[in-house]
Formats: sequence, structure tokens, C-alpha cells
Amino acid sequence: MSSATGFQKLNLPGKLFFFIFRNMFSSCSLLLELNNPSIASYISGRDKPIPGSSGSVTISRDGNIILTNGESEIVWSSNVTISSVNVSAHLLSTGNLVLRDDSSDRTLWESFGHPSDSLLPTLRLTDNINTGNKVILSSWKTPMDPEVGNFSNGLQALNIPQAFIWNGNHPYWRSGPWNGLIFIGVQEMYSTYAEGLTVVNYPPGTYSFSVPEGKSLTRVTLNSKGSLVQTMWNDHTQNWDITWLAPQHECDVYGTCGPFGSCNALSSPICSCLRGFEPNNSEEWGRGNWSGGCVRRKPLPCDRINNASGGGKEDGFLRLRFMKVPDFVGRGPFRMVEECRSLCSLNCSCIAYARDTNLGCIFWSQELIDVQQYSNVGEDLYIRLASSELDGHKDKKLITILPIVAGLVAILICIFIYWWLMARRKGAKGKVDAKLYEAGLTYPSDSAEIVLKHDMDKVNLEEFPLFTFETLANATDQFHDDNMLGKGGFGPVYKGRLADGKEIAVERLSAASGQGMEEFMNEVDVISKLQHRNLVKLLGCCVEKEEKVLVYEYMPNKSLDVFLFDTSHPLQKILDWKKRFSIIEGIGRGLLHLHRDSILKIIHRDLKPSNVLLDNDYNRKISDFGMARIFGGNQEQANTGRVVGTYGYMAPKYAM
Repeated sequence: MSSATGFQKLNLPGKLFFFIFRNMFSSCSLLLELNNPSIASYISGRDKPIPGSSGSVTISRDGNIILTNGESEIVWSSNVTISSVNVSAHLLSTGNLVLRDDSSDRTLWESFGHPSDSLLPTLRLTDNINTGNKVILSSWKTPMDPEVGNFSNGLQALNIPQAFIWNGNHPYWRSGPWNGLIFIGVQEMYSTYAEGLTVVNYPPGTYSFSVPEGKSLTRVTLNSKGSLVQTMWNDHTQNWDITWLAPQHECDVYGTCGPFGSCNALSSPICSCLRGFEPNNSEEWGRGNWSGGCVRRKPLPCDRINNASGGGKEDGFLRLRFMKVPDFVGRGPFRMVEECRSLCSLNCSCIAYARDTNLGCIFWSQELIDVQQYSNVGEDLYIRLASSELDGHKDKKLITILPIVAGLVAILICIFIYWWLMARRKGAKGKVDAKLYEAGLTYPSDSAEIVLKHDMDKVNLEEFPLFTFETLANATDQFHDDNMLGKGGFGPVYKGRLADGKEIAVERLSAASGQGMEEFMNEVDVISKLQHRNLVKLLGCCVEKEEKVLVYEYMPNKSLDVFLFDTSHPLQKILDWKKRFSIIEGIGRGLLHLHRDSILKIIHRDLKPSNVLLDNDYNRKISDFGMARIFGGNQEQANTGRVVGTYGYMAPKYAM
């Protein structure tokens, strides 16, 4: 490595370089920074930068990398004992500056052993449980001042490894135990997790926490406010995209609710005591100061001699679902949950247990602190309670369950009564048919024709499909408003789907329409005799009790008036002149067939845009023949004694 003097950069192989960094206080330090994008991976002498901008970096006679000021005084050194003078410094492509013994190719010092505030791929935060040595991140004092701040981040490997953020010497955030795949206290790790974080025990006794290498550059930064922020470099936008951060809310802050308190970010207030516990200081708790936590309402007997002789009740465990487990966890054998319970029951100092799929049994014997309630992820935590607390819990559950069971029984009784009434109604069908005949309808045994009284000719509908009202109600979801297509001459029109999947349009006669049985049967009679590509096809009908329903082929694009007059319709603009001319031509062909080419000469008498329907390909079809009039072969005109049409479109004196 060449020496660097003053405020300058020294480009080295790889993606990274180092240079003398001039900060806002007109001082300089050795800074290792990624070329693009910019990341400071190492800053020498953060608390003692060189005043001014004059300084140099070189390898001293004793083999150490040193930073000197303008007076050639050493202000920073790698400070390792080196027996060989044959040394060299190398900046690796990962951003790690290493000092090597060239004779043995042994690494004597590396910048990754003294990181700044960013965790880069291959940089490891370690905790050696044998020596107590740690490699941690240290926050900047402010976003503009790289001096060591109040927050640090690293691994605590005692019992089960956990990641921590410390504010000074006090825990500020905790990840929960590492189970070999995830930190079980980080909700986001239960789902897809960008690039991930990992913990390994290598070499044995040294636990390492790192960001694995991937296709995208990922880093984890501890900012000056104490937040751990994971970001990924976006080559397209040339920005860092945040993929995860902690803490995210007040419940993530360590011990917000104190010992034996549980925090739920979705509740108000966010803190509550675990079941079987009460606030240690009710007055402070009521003010929103929850740090004092909670205390047990009733002491644990845990007297095995009395329990064995039947002199007392055994204390038990209450299951709490979707929890962030407490701190100070102890690891037990890999057993099933029932065996974990037995092991905890036999130890009076065990106050809670859980079982993780990868960790096995885990136990707690100290205060349960930093407990959090999640909504749909987390562990099942079993806390030890006095038997009286558990009995009260069972009573509360019984009070909750009994009304639910009573309600279900009442519903079943109502269903049975409804079924019984329907069975009686079907048994009385003959009586209903007699009443229908009095109203003007009969149902022949072959259901092939409908006979009308009141001086109307018999309408023969041989081989014409007749639908039951139940079939049409099921097809339209009980004539639900969501299936309504619009209103026809007789009443509302609904979209339906038969059991075979065929889509239909169902027009139900409305009492408010002003139309009656005569118009209904007139449409059935007229359309059943017509077959033309520009006339809507009638698929069948239903006359049942008071219900009169027509079933047509379904036209997906509804009626022409929607395209002409509804300015809010999204498809209005697609009717160019070519399509409009085609629609006009089709209407003309349909009328020509009615007036001249069909067996019967038929005058529609109610032709308007709302009675012209369009299919998927905008093929036009004339519909609504309730007002149509059949003429004789040589007949050119006729008189009518009844005014027809839709109420609201004529003078009131005609509405009779």
C-alpha cells in the first residue's frame, strides 16, 4: 500500500478505495468507503480526528498501519505486535483493509474487526463466549459526526444467541433467540425476508452475526437514533431501499411494560399485565408509566409434598399464543411440548416454558421481561400460575362458551322448524294448485302448455322450456342486487348462471311495472315463434304462484342506451362509426324480418335504445316484445282500445 498524504483518495483494486476524510469539524481520519454506492465501512480514530486537513497514512517501521498529523506525530495505529518486518496492507473487494505478514500470509490486523456503523456482507459481529471478546457496530454521534455515539449493536451468545441494540450499557432492543433459521422475536423473519441475517457458531465458541452475500448489495446500519436499518441497493433508482428496521414502534423497545408485563402495539393502552399478575404500582401504571411492571397476584404453592398427599392443588400453566418470548432464556433438552411441561413442573424455579421446532424446550426462571403480543406469528408461551388463577380462567371461558352453545342450539331448532314447515308446504301442493286456478292459471300434468282464462286463446308451448322459480332464484343468488343488469319493460333484469354453467338473463315481472299477465303471455307467444340473428332468443319462462319470469339469452354488453347516453360508462368511447353503422344495420334487418320476412307480421310498438341488446361482439338484438302486435297477412293497420307503454313517458291522463 502506498502512503497517502493530505486530503486525497488512493484508488485500489476492487470496488472500494480509501482516502483521508475531512469532516465537518475541519479534521481528518482514515476512511474506508465503498466507491459506488458510498458506504463508510471503517473510520480510524473516530473520537480523535487530526485537526486540520494535513495528515498521512503509511506503514511504520514496526509494521503497523499508522495515521500521522502534519507534525509527523502518530495519532492512530493498528497497534498490533509484529515479529516480522515483511508486511503489506491490502484493501479487499469486500471493503476489508488487512495487514498481512507476507512471509506466512497470516492476517495480523483487519478493519472488519473494528467496524463503524454498517454491517456489510462478509463482515461478522462476533461474541466469543470463552474470552468475552466482541465485535460490535457503533452508531455515529449525529448523522454528520462520525464520533462514536450512544448506541451499539452486536450479538449476545450466552445460552442462546440473541442480537441486541444497547443504549450505553442498557438493552434498547432485542431480537429474541436464534433458532438456527430465524430470530424468533422478529416478526418479519416468519415470512419472506430480504437477503436475511444469519448466525453461525464458527469457530466453536465464537458466534457470528452477519449479512450473507447475494446478488444485490445489502447492508445493515445502526443510525445515530438507535435504529437498526437493513437496506438494499437499487441499481435502477440508484438509491438504498429499506427492507427492514428495528425498533419499529414503542413495543419493540426493550422492557417497555416492565417485568411480567406484555406489550401489544394494536391495543390501547399498549401495556397490560400477564394473566395472574397486577401492576406493581397502580398509580404509576394508570399514568402510563409501565416500567415498574407487574407482580403475581397469588403466590405459587409449588409444594410437591402436599400435592402428592392430596393436601393442596397443583399449580399449572396458562398458554399464551403468538408471543415474543421473554429475555433471560435457558435451553433444555429437545423434547415434545408435553415433556417440556413436565420438566418445568418438576422445577419450582421454572416459571414459564415454550417449545420451538428447532430449539426444543426453552425455560425461564427469572423475571419475564420484554414480552410482546403479536397478531398471527410468534411462539406459544406457557406461564406458571396458581391453580386458583387457572380455575378462574376456566370459569371465564365457560361464561364465554355457554352463550355461544345456546345460540347454536337455538339456530338448529329454527332450522328444524323451517324444514318441517317446508315439508308440510310440499305436502299441501294440491291445495295450492286449486288456489292458483282461481287466480287464472292451471298446471297440466305434462307441463307442456299454460292455459289462460279471461277470454285469451290457449298458448301452446310444445317443447318450450319451463323453469321452476327455485331454479331461477338459485341461478341469480336469490335475485341479489349485485346481479341486477337493469330494468326491462316488465321489471328488473338479473344475470344468472344455471347449474350447467350457462349464463342467462332473467326478467322478473314487477307489480310496479303496470304490465300484466296479458303482456307477459303475449311476449312468450310472440318470441317463441321468432328465430332471427337480430332478435333476442327466449330460452324459457316461469309461471309459478304469483311469480312470472322470462328467461333470455345473456347479452354481456347490456343495452344500446348505456353506450349512447351513459357518459360514465368506461366503454362508451369504443363505439366508433363503423360499429354504430353495424348496429343500425342490424336493427333494420331485425325490423325487416318482423314486418315482412317472418311467418307472422309483427309490429314491435316499443322500439328504443334500451330494448336493443348487444352481445360480446356488439351484435345487436331487438328485445322486449310485451307490446308487440301480430297482424294478419294482408293487414296494414289496426286499432287498439288500450294505451300501452311505460308509465312516466306519457301524459298523466293516459296512465289508466
